[in-house]
Amino acid sequence: MKLADIASVKQLAFDIPNRKLVVSHDGELEFIKTAIDSLDFGASIVETGSQDEEIIQESDNADKKLLWTVLIINFSFFVLEMLFGLMANSMGLVADSMDMLADSFVYGLSLYAIAGTLLIKKRVARVSGVFQLLLAVLGFVEIFRRFIGFAEVPNYMIMILISSFALVANTISLTVLNRSKSKEVHIKASQIFTSNDIIANIGVIIAGALTLFSNSKIPDLAVGLLVFYFVAKGAIRILKISK
Repeated sequence: MKLADIASVKQLAFDIPNRKLVVSHDGELEFIKTAIDSLDFGASIVETGSQDEEIIQESDNADKKLLWTVLIINFSFFVLEMLFGLMANSMGLVADSMDMLADSFVYGLSLYAIAGTLLIKKRVARVSGVFQLLLAVLGFVEIFRRFIGFAEVPNYMIMILISSFALVANTISLTVLNRSKSKEVHIKASQIFTSNDIIANIGVIIAGALTLFSNSKIPDLAVGLLVFYFVAKGAIRILKISK
């Protein structure tokens, strides 16, 4: 945070166990050192030297490729799950599709954040967390409305089939994200949201099976509630780490 507003700082690489920080910059070293010294961590300069700008650029480009991949996957399945969720009258699928939309929003913001300062990245994470929390509140309201009112029993076959495809897609997304060695807050936010998606997909599949045997709307509403709970939980985690 001490270096967040220094425009000459291009990248920070932290080695926490060894208490080392690599600052890539194109400004005055003394100005940066003064900011770090003000933390009173007993810091000292280990070494300085020139660094190829391409090293930083390659790291950013790698993260961009990962985020574009999961963005396309998530937005595609948002459209697919929303369409079939409405056709199947499944709140579980609708909830999962909204979660996919929220993730797409996160990945889009993350792409914008890659080239930004630490402060911008934390703001991006905060905005995405608030967006997720808003979706969760709207979801809870809709589930309550369906629970106390009339709602048809959802189509269990569509629920199971579409959620199975979404599960495969999210597993691929998480695998892609885990390839990144980045510890940046926006990458961690993306990993958290995708992990929640996998749990949600499994929940919708189970709800579809229970709907088959019970012929009731309750399993679908229950998993919809669970999905939005994880949406809210993920949002709160992101808001915490963005402070």
